[in-house]
Amino acid sequence: MFKNILIPTDGSELSQKAAAKGVALAKSLGAKVTAFFAAPPATPVVYRNNLPVGLAQPAEHEAMIKRTAAKYLDVIERAAKKAGVKCESLHATSDYPEDDILKVAAKKKCDLIVMGTHGQGGLRGILVGSVTQKVLGKSKIPVMVVR
Repeated sequence: MFKNILIPTDGSELSQKAAAKGVALAKSLGAKVTAFFAAPPATPVVYRNNLPVGLAQPAEHEAMIKRTAAKYLDVIERAAKKAGVKCESLHATSDYPEDDILKVAAKKKCDLIVMGTHGQGGLRGILVGSVTQKVLGKSKIPVMVVR
């Protein structure tokens, strides 16, 4: 049925729950998973919990993005390894994560996307619509949404 399941993550608890469901589904189908994280592009401003807390040089910010990507993707990689599911991890920087999710799905020939209903969007997600809603509206492949 499905051969390559894309699991985008933003590190949220719900995203981790969706990842677990995606890996379990992949195991049951003999599919592989592609884990993906899209971070906002580096800026001089450093944010914590969606609030500005300081400034960082571009190289520092890039290092923070790499550490965050590794941390979030590691959750999926460990779940896949434990389940005996092949996993490839990718990350990108993007102002439009929904577009990058769909680009990765096409490039890696994913035939299903598994993601949470919402993530760390907070007030921004309420104002402009969640990444999940945008993926649902634009995707040409099935999207399984986990609550």
